[in-house]
Amino acid sequence: MANLPDYYFRVRENGAFVFRIDTENRQRRIDMDQIAVVNIRNGEIKPHGNRTLSDTDLAEIRAWMEERTALLARRDLDDIHRTIDHMNLTAQWAQSRASDDQLEDITDALLLAMHDLRSVLVRKKADRLEKGEKAARKDQA
Repeated sequence: MANLPDYYFRVRENGAFVFRIDTENRQRRIDMDQIAVVNIRNGEIKPHGNRTLSDTDLAEIRAWMEERTALLARRDLDDIHRTIDHMNLTAQWAQSRASDDQLEDITDALLLAMHDLRSVLVRKKADRLEKGEKAARKDQA
């Protein structure tokens, strides 16, 4: 049988169900024994049932949580870069191929979404600039 990992993480919305994999049984079948539930948002690890998690279990779970958090952060940023591409493609479509009816259908919703995004970005940029100025003044003092 192929070398399987000792743990399997069934991903869910906020984390995962954690299973210990066992192939060392008489039937040589794969047994998946749920040992915990993980919540990535709050960092909580709940043992399943009356289980006590070993130090190895906890170390594997925490390592998975770190890797998963990093993966999700990379995906978020990748999604934003794709959004920028879609905005550029949308501008090209609106300029070169969109009919008047199509533009009428999407213009208000797209303008409102863009206005909302612009407002958030401008406010966040101003906050970062203000923090930078405060830090510079603090360093000069």
